[in-house]
Amino acid sequence: MPGSFQSGILEPEIVELRALRYFVEVVRQQSFTVAAEQMFVTQPTISKMVKSLEDEIGSPLLLRDGRQMVLTDAGRIVYQRGQDVLAAHAQLQAELNDLDTLGRGQLTIGIPPMGGSLFTPAIAAFRQRYPKIELKLFEQGSRAIEAALINGELELGGVLQPVDPENIEVLPVTRQLLWLVARTGSNWDDLHEVPLAQLANEPFVFYGESLALNDVVLNACRTAGFAPTIVGRSGHWDFMAALVLAGVGIALLPAPYCRRLDPAKFTCRPVIEPEIPWEMAIGWRRNGYLSHAARAWLDVAREALPGQAGDDFMLAPGIGVAGITTPFPVPPAK
Repeated sequence: MPGSFQSGILEPEIVELRALRYFVEVVRQQSFTVAAEQMFVTQPTISKMVKSLEDEIGSPLLLRDGRQMVLTDAGRIVYQRGQDVLAAHAQLQAELNDLDTLGRGQLTIGIPPMGGSLFTPAIAAFRQRYPKIELKLFEQGSRAIEAALINGELELGGVLQPVDPENIEVLPVTRQLLWLVARTGSNWDDLHEVPLAQLANEPFVFYGESLALNDVVLNACRTAGFAPTIVGRSGHWDFMAALVLAGVGIALLPAPYCRRLDPAKFTCRPVIEPEIPWEMAIGWRRNGYLSHAARAWLDVAREALPGQAGDDFMLAPGIGVAGITTPFPVPPAK
């Protein structure tokens, strides 16, 4: 018999944590399909769990208004309090796991698909220093990682700045710029820099809609006075470059990845007016609990990652804080 809404929505014997977690993710993503992808389950599974949650509470939680999902009064309460419950549960698990200090255990870290290799030195150093701690990598976009940090589902994660400063603290890792990536023989071979507005009529290989870089580039295009023509999407820089080489369109990639491309096949140029920053950091929940393992990870990261040492990670010679040059043949600035 469904529990009444008034009798206490979030009593643990009534609400299963998994159903609550799925519901929160659906609201966060505004999509059952995207939520299913983020949680690595099928859409029918999520739909069934949300329906079971509504049955348990005895009240509908979501209403569809066109393509948008609207929370009912009950849904709003469940969503708000549900985030608190999930955060409290995650913190409880972290504190219990922390009883073993650094002797053994596991630490889950959010790693975004674009920028994951930035954290390789810290992962290797941590593994060498604490071999009995298992590192579990939660591979999601920066926005999903930031939400998981705020909800207490993750202790640490790689995030694209800017983040919510009221809820997230950060350790900067690197700041770079996005560059144009095109096939050689393009209109930009003879340019030293490319104003973004000059790309208005080009087809773009874009970032996935769930990735924070998608919004960053869209906003930059709006600032330059146009809406980009998007012909494909991906969260993986190497696949985006392959699509460019196949003639599908152009792409905007962080400068460090451009050094990995063959200059005989690709033209890469800094984008200006506006410049588009790519600022990666390690984030954690402000005023949240950090386990011994998480604090140890931050200590290792401060030593191993370039943002703290003033280096330019993965950049070719000549790309540095003094100015932008490139491993690609570029005509002198006029």
